[in-house]
This record gives sequence, structure tokens and C-alpha cells, in this order.
Amino acid sequence: MEKQTEIEAAVLRRLLAHLDSRKDVQNIELMNLSGFCRNCLSKWMVAEAAQLDVAVDTDEAREHIYGMPYSEWKAKYQKEATPEQLAAFNASQKK
Repeated sequence: MEKQTEIEAAVLRRLLAHLDSRKDVQNIELMNLSGFCRNCLSKWMVAEAAQLDVAVDTDEAREHIYGMPYSEWKAKYQKEATPEQLAAFNASQKK
């Protein structure tokens, strides 16, 4: 496919914009439904950068994914996980 990298980059930007518009959706909900969350995206960014011999640390990647420092996002938007969310997460990790 011509321009595949540009298309994929645009899709990632669109995904990040969508996640940014849905700060109400908690990471644990994303993990329970899809098996990945914003933190996973950050880790994937670090791993893919390393494959290209580019140094990207976790904090830098998280800031890119969250659109702000992770500690700030966590303080503003992250809620305590419910017992039901934690049970679903723990069950999914056993699979």
C-alpha cells in the first residue's frame, strides 16, 4: 500500500485524539474489554523506538500518549478501580 506509514501514523494520531476525548474511560476498562490500555501504548512506543535504535523512555512515551505528564493525568482523571473491575482484570490475566 502506498503511503502506508503515513496512514498508520494518522490512525495512531486519531486513536490518541479519541482516547483524549474519552478521559472518562479508565485504563482498567480498556484492559478488561480490549486487552490493552494507554499504558500499553506507551510501552509499545518504547519497544518500537528501541527496535529503531531510538531512545524513548517510559515517561516520555506516556506524556505523548496521555497528552500530559502521566502523574498529572492520573491525578486529574484516574479513578479507583472497583472490586468488579479488579476481579475482571485478574480473571483476564489468568487466561
